[in-house]
Amino acid sequence: MTAGFRARLRAGERLHGTLLTIGSVEVAEILGGLGFDWLFLDAEHGALEPRDVLLLLQAIAGRTPCLVRIPALEEGWVKRVLDAGAEGIIVPQVETAAQAERAVRYAHFPPVGTRGLGTGRANRYGLAMADFLAQSEERVVVVIQAETRGAVEHIEELVRVPGLDAVFVGPYDLSASLGYPGAVDHPVVREAIGRVEVACRGAGLPAGLFSLSPEGLPTTGFTLLAAGVDGVILGRAAAAALDGMRRRQ
Repeated sequence: MTAGFRARLRAGERLHGTLLTIGSVEVAEILGGLGFDWLFLDAEHGALEPRDVLLLLQAIAGRTPCLVRIPALEEGWVKRVLDAGAEGIIVPQVETAAQAERAVRYAHFPPVGTRGLGTGRANRYGLAMADFLAQSEERVVVVIQAETRGAVEHIEELVRVPGLDAVFVGPYDLSASLGYPGAVDHPVVREAIGRVEVACRGAGLPAGLFSLSPEGLPTTGFTLLAAGVDGVILGRAAAAALDGMRRRQ
């Protein structure tokens, strides 16, 4: 039997994904069939509402595990994306252990957490409730983002929070928080990213990282990897096609 996404993540496999920010079921269907290990649905910076998340998950239809970055640490968002069938959540702007603990509580049912139980796509709208409950605790993935100066300063505490499955670095927000907006390769930013990776490794917790291109991702240390954004990929491919046509004239 193929291991679930959470088991693969916790085992330290290198998992390759990309970001979806456009609320297009066609784009989701295309990316969901390409063989990525996971997809990062962005409801923080992307214009995705809960209904959009549901439609994208339906378009992908279980072919590729999806983690949804929620706009903020809000219980309602956590419940809705998990009930829609997301494999897990990515919580932005986490800086304290208390915030990380809340994320874990919101994502899990009692006695582990406080998540409310309702019908939804994840349990076949109530028709598969028993199986859903039996598998939930082993299936749900909780990822927090380290993307501020405060997160880096508290990283040793964050990685020790029970129930966390990974820490994902947002290099662009982190660069801005450190005073070097967009300069993700600045030595101060790279040092902060390295500090997160070291803390995760010491706690036996997977570390994740985003880059606009595959070339910007490290070959060691980080295992939950995401390269590219749907809009950027589309724009660059279209620009290359246009350039190719013009050069043939």
